[in-house]
Amino acid sequence: MARSRENTRARLLEAAHEVFAEVGLDAASVEAICERAGFTRGAFYSNFESKDELFLALIRQLSEDKLDEVSVRVKGLSGTDSPVDLVRQVADMSLAERMEPQLLSEVRTQALRDPRLAEAFLAWRAQMLGRIETIVRDVSDLHSLPLRMPVADAAALLLDVSEQCSVQAALERLSERQANRAMQSRLEQLVPLLVGEP
Repeated sequence: MARSRENTRARLLEAAHEVFAEVGLDAASVEAICERAGFTRGAFYSNFESKDELFLALIRQLSEDKLDEVSVRVKGLSGTDSPVDLVRQVADMSLAERMEPQLLSEVRTQALRDPRLAEAFLAWRAQMLGRIETIVRDVSDLHSLPLRMPVADAAALLLDVSEQCSVQAALERLSERQANRAMQSRLEQLVPLLVGEP
């Protein structure tokens, strides 16, 4: 029973990702998502209270997947690399894969209008920052890199820069490879601000 519910939820999330990417949050209907997933509205509402809740669940899943990928990458880093090389290795992965900046921009815009969604969005962002703090702390500890600022500030700066780079790359219609290169270049510029004696 639990596995069936999990599968239903996963299929709804996958269908939602496709529909949201095609038409955006406002134009996507619960009916279109259900049809794409092959389920009834009843199946939808037994898993999600609303389209907004589904949208946030999707953003949460995509970001968690990306951070899991970064965490694995961090654990495999070489201990002899320079700070810039470490940043290159962490940044050398798909920036845009499954995490379209349009989706994030839409949920942020909706959250500006809807206090309940804003509260959920801010809670998600705080959770993201917590994960990024852990990654920054791991890299700093594993490679004896002194940080010029508190870990929380470094994590917030990295998240802000990452989001801005993603949006800029989407606006400029950069390829995935170009977007990754732009992200890597920006992160390398941050290294002297982040790493070194305070």
